[in-house]
Amino acid sequence: MIGLSILAALLCFAYCFIVFRIRSGSNFYLIWALGGIFFIGLALMIKFDWWSGFPLLLRRIICGILLVGILLFVIAEGLIFAHYRDRGRPGLDYIIVLGAQMKPGGPSIVLKFRLDAAYEYLIANEETICVVSGGQGANEPCSEAQGMYDYLVEKGIAPERILMEDASTDTSENIAFSAKIIGGTDYDVGIVTNNFHVFRGMMLARHAGFEDACGIAARSNIYFQPNNLVREFFGIAKDLVCGNLL
Repeated sequence: MIGLSILAALLCFAYCFIVFRIRSGSNFYLIWALGGIFFIGLALMIKFDWWSGFPLLLRRIICGILLVGILLFVIAEGLIFAHYRDRGRPGLDYIIVLGAQMKPGGPSIVLKFRLDAAYEYLIANEETICVVSGGQGANEPCSEAQGMYDYLVEKGIAPERILMEDASTDTSENIAFSAKIIGGTDYDVGIVTNNFHVFRGMMLARHAGFEDACGIAARSNIYFQPNNLVREFFGIAKDLVCGNLL
């Protein structure tokens, strides 16, 4: 058990370093360093038998919390994977492309994946209007909406088919502000985002009033998938606590 804990710690630290080096666009990768510290602590606890020194009630509470956390994580990941390959429905009135980081050289790879999925849908559905949604962060050269608009126009999508929402700062605002630009929620809408993010984006859209919103899944970088999937679990938990998914 000690050996497995040390191995898990080393894997966590290694993955943290890999994501840091590749650049994920956020600091969430630090959670893997915390995971490494947790497993080192677990190894020490086993080696020196600290666990048996805890009061029985405390041990039961800790085990109960861990079991509930694992169960909730498995459920959340199951819901995420259930929508991993969503392709939407043909003939949607609108698609909303959720924003991601813009870099000085253009959209980040995560955002390019979303835009390429949107492009493919727009080419196949010539009557659909696209809303590109995202404001400008402190580390971005322009609003995400502007960068997305430029990318799609350069690929050949007619400018009149693209509406820009450039004030939002998170997924919930992406959808709420896009609904105002569209003129309400009585439309057939698809949410374009990376596969790991489709479930939450779709549920946020339905919570906002798009009762039959569907997902359109874009691909994502395989190197970041463990990081993305763990981060998405916390994103779902946050939106549940804030009442954004119910």
